[in-house]
Amino acid sequence: MTRPAAEILRARVVHLRHRPFRYRLDHRIWALLLDLDRLEEADRASRLFACERAGVVSFHALDHGPRDGTSLRGWADMQLAAAGIARPTRIRLLAMPRVLGYAFNPISLYLGEDEAGLPSAVIYQVKNTFGDQHAYVAALDGKVPHRHATDKAMHVSPFIGMAARYGFTLALSDRRLGLVIEEHEQGARVLTASLAGRLVPLTDAALARALAAVPFVTVKTMAAIHWHALRLWLKGARYHPRPTPPGPAPTVAT
Repeated sequence: MTRPAAEILRARVVHLRHRPFRYRLDHRIWALLLDLDRLEEADRASRLFACERAGVVSFHALDHGPRDGTSLRGWADMQLAAAGIARPTRIRLLAMPRVLGYAFNPISLYLGEDEAGLPSAVIYQVKNTFGDQHAYVAALDGKVPHRHATDKAMHVSPFIGMAARYGFTLALSDRRLGLVIEEHEQGARVLTASLAGRLVPLTDAALARALAAVPFVTVKTMAAIHWHALRLWLKGARYHPRPTPPGPAPTVAT
């Protein structure tokens, strides 16, 4: 069965900080899952959605990948090739779109599939509020959920240092998506971040419901980052200045 060119994920994001004190944030978001080879078809999925043109909700390649407006499929293929991972038959991008012209994604997922439609690769494109970005890539096998780990390569939170390691757990099905990222320092768990939600085809009704539930999802996300950073600072969390960002080469997780 062929998947829709565009789907919508209504999800819950939870961050649980374990050290040096307990702190939790929990909020709702929604994002789009788009087949990068079928963006013209995705553009017709809803009258409220537009690809590469202005709209209440819109998708622009300029916001993703190399952020220069070039082919996202080509960029994703190059990231995987640099890690020695075979080119997927299909790649779908999970990301929040622009809402009233504004977009920001702390993390975007590029999900690769083989000819049989089975998961074969993933790219986690991580961004911070300083404008830096970095890609972590992993090959996926038949084990479910998919687990992989790597050293931290880019500064994200100013309250966690760079001497850390990420552990990823990714669970995919036709109608659900779940991701858990565990961050450890010197073997001790510092942060657990999770994303879990249900996928439905993108339609006028589905997008209207998402907008009604969380009208300004990208603005809300950026505001939440700064609000919770302020609260952590007031609680006495140690501040780590931003280091030099990494180069363009991806980091491989195994």
